[in-house]
Amino acid sequence: MSMYGRDPWGGPLEINTADSATDDDRSRNLQDFDRAALSRPLDETQQSWLLGPTEQKKKKYVDLGCIIVSRKIFVWTVGTILVAALIAGFITLIVKTVPRHHHSHAPPDNYTLALHKALMFFNAQKSGKLPKHNNVSWRGNSCTQDGKSDSSSITKDLVGGYYDAGDAIKFHFPKAFAMTMLSWSVIEYSSKYETAGELNHVKDIIKWGTDYFLKTFNHSADSISRVVAQVGVGDTSGGSTTHNDHYCWMRPEDIDYDRPVQECSSCSDLAAEMAAALASASIVFKDNKAYSQKLVHGAKTLFSFARQQRGRYSASAEAAIFYNSTSYWDEFIWGGAWLYYATGNSSYLQLATTTGLAKHAGAFWGSLDNSVLSWDNKLAGAQLLLSRLRLFLSPGYPYEEMLRTFHNQTSITMCSYLPIFTSWNRTRGGLIQLNHGRPQPLQYVVNAAYLATLFGDYLDAADTPGWYCGPNFYSTKVLREFAQTQMDYILGKNPRKMSYVVGFGTHYPKHVHHRGASIPKNKIKYNCKGGWKWRDSSKPNPNTLVGALVAGPDKHDGFRDVRSNYNYTEPTLAGNAGLVAALVALSGEKGGIDKNTIFSAVPPMFPTPPPPPAPWKP
Repeated sequence: MSMYGRDPWGGPLEINTADSATDDDRSRNLQDFDRAALSRPLDETQQSWLLGPTEQKKKKYVDLGCIIVSRKIFVWTVGTILVAALIAGFITLIVKTVPRHHHSHAPPDNYTLALHKALMFFNAQKSGKLPKHNNVSWRGNSCTQDGKSDSSSITKDLVGGYYDAGDAIKFHFPKAFAMTMLSWSVIEYSSKYETAGELNHVKDIIKWGTDYFLKTFNHSADSISRVVAQVGVGDTSGGSTTHNDHYCWMRPEDIDYDRPVQECSSCSDLAAEMAAALASASIVFKDNKAYSQKLVHGAKTLFSFARQQRGRYSASAEAAIFYNSTSYWDEFIWGGAWLYYATGNSSYLQLATTTGLAKHAGAFWGSLDNSVLSWDNKLAGAQLLLSRLRLFLSPGYPYEEMLRTFHNQTSITMCSYLPIFTSWNRTRGGLIQLNHGRPQPLQYVVNAAYLATLFGDYLDAADTPGWYCGPNFYSTKVLREFAQTQMDYILGKNPRKMSYVVGFGTHYPKHVHHRGASIPKNKIKYNCKGGWKWRDSSKPNPNTLVGALVAGPDKHDGFRDVRSNYNYTEPTLAGNAGLVAALVALSGEKGGIDKNTIFSAVPPMFPTPPPPPAPWKP
């Protein structure tokens, strides 16, 4: 009988129990089995069965005091550290011995450099008690009694604000336009201001203006009956020798004559422009909720007053000599548009898109003059501002027809800027003559450059490559080229090689028509007539009015750098506001508008659809 077992080497093991072999025979048989098994290679497991556990080498350790580590690990660690140190030292040696090539950032473009200077002009024009960071060494506190000596004034505190030009009069109509333009540029190009490091600066400039405007009427009331239109007088007609802001030539800090306050109770243009200034600024300061709401409330009050008590502010005022307003209809559209953006109240949009209002403002006349944005006529600006609404939100009925008209008129205005259409004359040097060759042209040119750049940026942001002038299609590129050509002329690329922005470049006007800049700060107080010697001096101004945009050249590209000739050398708030807007729009890379901030208060154009019904349950 046989029994089968399992051979541990993998083969069968047969044991014959009937075998009567001796022990020696069985021993020999087992040895044969061992030799047969060992003739095949064994794996590690099988060897361990035969040989038993192997004796392991004893590991060596290194005692470091605080810890004990394997000697092998210790050697490898120290060796790695030494090699790493050698490599680091070699790299350092190479870096220090090989010549370096510094790749500096690209220098700021001319528009950014000019922007820094253009904003400084507003610091030099500040009235009242100046802040410590004003950074105009030759200016100090001035006219700190404004409003207090006038018994008939609405308020006894009219300290602050800005002087309009080279004198010390505070004309509120052009000043309000200047603040609106600055706010508009911040709303559209806040990222560019931030890149230039000027965002806080320009916001401070705007707030200095709006803080002052809140003093010029009862801003906490819902209805008012009058507003302050002007502080100081300048009429010298008829050979008047009365001491005032035009007859005298004094530093604002030394003024000792009376500064009358002029109010108006029927001044729709002024009140609507001030409303636009406060409404646009409320968007700039929307993150300061309390201040923004104060501005909105004041804007509503002013606009209501403008609509209820119709009339031109300059109809029976001295302002007609200097800043005569031709109409208030354009301010109604302009102010209504800004109040709509500031409040989201559709009643303002309905008003701004009323056909009758547009007709009175001249939107259908096809007049070239109505396409020129200025402190007097805001129609071109209002039309572009409302075209923005159509481009980005497309509100449709009942606004579409009027918005389309404004959009078409804006397109026509842009076409008129192109040299190919010869709508406007140009000087031989290339300056567009938007005021038909009359003096002081640059204030209109900078506004046009801003509108052209902004319209092009609107189209780009709306993924529209251009616009039509009749049957011809033009790229947005030509708008930017127009703006650049005009601004380059102003910055020095003209036949006289003169920069018309004071302090920019090396060749700029040195005899600016400006009282504060022309009289040295030498601790001597020059009286009303005592300052005339500085007015009539042929020497350059002792103080540089940095950033001032002078009135500009004549229609032949000629320019007389003479202090007494204000048609060439006097700067204004409105002119510099347009300059700042155009410069920031052109600075840096193309585009960069903020599409959405202006719509922050605007509700959805269409009603929100109702939520879907709840799931059906059996």
